[in-house]
Amino acid sequence: MKRIVHKHPLAIRWFHWINFPVLFIMIWSGLLIYWAYDPYKIVLGDWTLISFFPDGFYKALGLSRRLAEGMAWHFVFMWLFLLNGLLYVGYTIVSGEWRHLVPNRHSFREAIQVTAYDLGLRKTQPPFVKYNGAQKIAYFSIMIMGAGSVLTGYAIYKPTQFYWLTALSGGYETARLIHFALTVGYVLFFVVHIAQVIRAGWTNFQSMITGFELQKPDDPGQPLRPAPEPQPDPTPAPAPIHPALS
Repeated sequence: MKRIVHKHPLAIRWFHWINFPVLFIMIWSGLLIYWAYDPYKIVLGDWTLISFFPDGFYKALGLSRRLAEGMAWHFVFMWLFLLNGLLYVGYTIVSGEWRHLVPNRHSFREAIQVTAYDLGLRKTQPPFVKYNGAQKIAYFSIMIMGAGSVLTGYAIYKPTQFYWLTALSGGYETARLIHFALTVGYVLFFVVHIAQVIRAGWTNFQSMITGFELQKPDDPGQPLRPAPEPQPDPTPAPAPIHPALS
């Protein structure tokens, strides 16, 4: 018989589903802005290995000549991104959810075990917890990246008013490069995250909508029950025979 396992509080689900479209719009509008000046590429000597991005990329997605539109969308939704992030961090601190998200000294070892299991290099599944080591590192990194995007975003948005922030970011050019690199990191996280969701199946995805998951009694993903403690023998031991009576 299946049993109900509560996984995600309502607040966590709201923050998750608000942040997903907001971050998508931020990336999309950021590309509209980046079109106006796109200097970043990976080169090896005189060879350009990767260019961010070729003209065909802009034309295929219809990003060309929409700088003003991109700036308008970006500057509006950055406030929603910031507010949602602050409320999320505040909730995790007040509710104690941060304990499930902040990596500990075992997280990196657990992440290696989980990765090896996902790649088929490890036969046994690591012990079930709410968030394994790989998830803790990934989710905590996303929070740090979000803070970095906000700070570097303000550093390049108002470099005169926030000159001290621009200086702490290494200057305007460095702040813009960090801001772009963080955006690439979000895209890579999306790809891996969606692949993991598909691999985990519908019940795992459903838990982020409803807050609970239905598990079978023999589901290997549920926590292992501890072995029962040995019970004392109810049969009384025979009384010792006194030497004088033997």
